Amino acid sequence: MLDRYNRKINYLRISVTDRCNLRCTYCMPAEGVKLMKHEEILRFDEIIATVKYAASQGVNKIRITGGEPLVKKGIVELVAMIAQIDGITDFGMTTNGVFLDKYAKQLKDAGLHRVNISLDTMDADKFKAITRVGNIEDVFRGIEAAKNAGLTPIKINCVIKKSHDEPDAVEVAKFCKENDLQIRYIHEMNLETGDFSIVEGGTGGHCAICNRLRLTANGDIMPCLFSNLKFNIRELGIEEAFAQALMLKPKSGHIQTEAKFYNIGG
Repeated sequence: MLDRYNRKINYLRISVTDRCNLRCTYCMPAEGVKLMKHEEILRFDEIIATVKYAASQGVNKIRITGGEPLVKKGIVELVAMIAQIDGITDFGMTTNGVFLDKYAKQLKDAGLHRVNISLDTMDADKFKAITRVGNIEDVFRGIEAAKNAGLTPIKINCVIKKSHDEPDAVEVAKFCKENDLQIRYIHEMNLETGDFSIVEGGTGGHCAICNRLRLTANGDIMPCLFSNLKFNIRELGIEEAFAQALMLKPKSGHIQTEAKFYNIGG
């Protein structure tokens, strides 16, 4: 698939839930969030139909996101179904890592290739402050389980405020080097003001070569994280939703005022 700016779209990010077991300060407000109703959430057969259509149009890269995808009931079964779709050659998941100790081997056996794990600090107290409820030891166990299961290469997503030279980022980088992990620095973003930049160590945020569309948990195909454009597969049908998202995908991001990180998937 090519958009109107001749960018090859071969990457679909799928948010399977807006729920999360953590409450990270840069993702969720302290008072919590209004969650989608159960009937609004896509069924697995709807997700599979969407991925099959996307694959038929040239999408070969899938990433499962959330919320936190490992709180989704039946997530291993969904992974297994997606893994069987012809044409998918790069199949990953972004997770906070807390439940990977339980699910890593099951996910690998189901067909998942690799994981990105969020880790912004090596300090247990700071981790608790950032996530409001998290225990950093759960993440360390999850990383080890992912390594043992072969969900590699493991990429660590480290959110930074201004620079990768910040003390916490430096410590995370050291941890990654010592444990054969790849680090990606993600500058803290603001959807409503349009503050974003290119991911250091990745391609996210590089509008000129953007190759992705997003499927939200309630069925919206979103052509850009920093845009209010969305095209619902239930309302329009899968083919038409893709067609409109492709046709109207903006040249670059601007602002997003109708959704949040926790329900788009970042």
